[in-house]
Amino acid sequence: MVKIKMPLSPQNIQLKEVSYRVEKDTMGEINVEASRYWGAQTERSRQNFKIGTERMPVEIIYGFAHLKAVAADVNCALNLMPDHFANAINNAATKILTGTIDDHFPLVVWQTGSGTQTTMNVNEVIAHLANLDLKANGCSDRIHPNDHVNKSQSSNDSFPTAMHIAVTLAIHQRLLPALLHMQHILEEKVFEFANLIKVGRTHFQDATPITLGQEFSGYAAQVQLGIERIHATMPRVYTLAQGGTAVGTGVNCPKGFKELFSTKLAARLGLPFTPALNLFEALASHDALVELSGQLNVIATSFMKIANDIHFLASGPRCGLGEIFLPENEPGSSIMPGKVNPTQAEAMTMVCAQVMGNHTTITFAGSQGHFELNVFKPVIALNILQSIQLLSDVAFSFSDNCLVGITANEAHLNENVNNSLMLVTALSPIIGYEKSAHVAKYAYTHNVTLKEAVLSLNYLTEAQFDKAIDPKRMLGSNEV
Repeated sequence: MVKIKMPLSPQNIQLKEVSYRVEKDTMGEINVEASRYWGAQTERSRQNFKIGTERMPVEIIYGFAHLKAVAADVNCALNLMPDHFANAINNAATKILTGTIDDHFPLVVWQTGSGTQTTMNVNEVIAHLANLDLKANGCSDRIHPNDHVNKSQSSNDSFPTAMHIAVTLAIHQRLLPALLHMQHILEEKVFEFANLIKVGRTHFQDATPITLGQEFSGYAAQVQLGIERIHATMPRVYTLAQGGTAVGTGVNCPKGFKELFSTKLAARLGLPFTPALNLFEALASHDALVELSGQLNVIATSFMKIANDIHFLASGPRCGLGEIFLPENEPGSSIMPGKVNPTQAEAMTMVCAQVMGNHTTITFAGSQGHFELNVFKPVIALNILQSIQLLSDVAFSFSDNCLVGITANEAHLNENVNNSLMLVTALSPIIGYEKSAHVAKYAYTHNVTLKEAVLSLNYLTEAQFDKAIDPKRMLGSNEV
């Protein structure tokens, strides 16, 4: 008999008591849970945009924290804000960057396309924390989310600036280290496999020989070129929209603000941020992020090729190519005992599919700049940051859980080379293309070796054949 546990009766359910405070904005009053740091505009957004579960990426929130701290310092330096206000705003931004109050940024991506609700969420949380700081220090002054935290700024220039900060940090702190790590592991394999001759393949058919090291050198070069592509694109990502305010004219932003902002942000983060050359372009388009996403798409393309090759080279273990062995990380089947699958390669290819899809979204979103503003900013931020994270994570995972443990099936590599019909290519300069083709077809249809075919057809002597057919001499002069 199955015993069913009955739910608790209503009398036994302890309801959590929630207290509220009243917050005000230009639309009136609204209740906000007392324990929350946000204000009226955040609460209205929270209630009005119950769409999906994708929260605004925390990297954007942290980008805003850097932005708001620097903006307060600049306003203070330009005598637009007192020192104790700038200090309180900086302290609040520092608390955000600890990651301990992430749950005070509850808004979803699917909000206004300018990101205004998230901008105000940050402004309100910083104002709340700053006022607590001021009060704790015996100061009765009050910091306003718009008048002070948002001073000299607009959502329209701040949100794209936060996007560029977040993306830049993600590239330097995550993606580039991951790619460099992967390149290093691949280069170690190039050296390890340098002298292992194998059959090359074109069109999924046997081709002339190469070394396994040469094959892996192609993968290492793909990753290296991906790194170079990222570096080539970043100068456009380092340019910031800050100072353009609402439409690019810089209304309500004092002279010198954008230059000082970029200088201070660059010093704070150790990265070469500069003001955008044209603030109208910086607000109305996100071409730099579309370009960067394109480079991420190229890296995903490279990863797909690498993962698929590794996948096929390790196929078997007895009925596939079986030229390399992959680390056995976990059981591969719930029904077939002893089966081990190329799981890291499969995970990588799924990541690649997601990144390619993200690039399509980013491309379309980037094309939707109308007049003075692109209003697809949050979805661009979501997708590009996800692409960076996924590529970073999978590069480390694939390198550490697959690449580093790959070994060569040397016996099978030698067997394949000795059985390859495409060694006949070395005979072409000696006996001609047509006779060489005849040799290959004869060997295949009669199931004999190339040497046996040549001798049967009386094209060469055994000594001449042995001199002509040497796989080592067919490897070319390309160093790896």
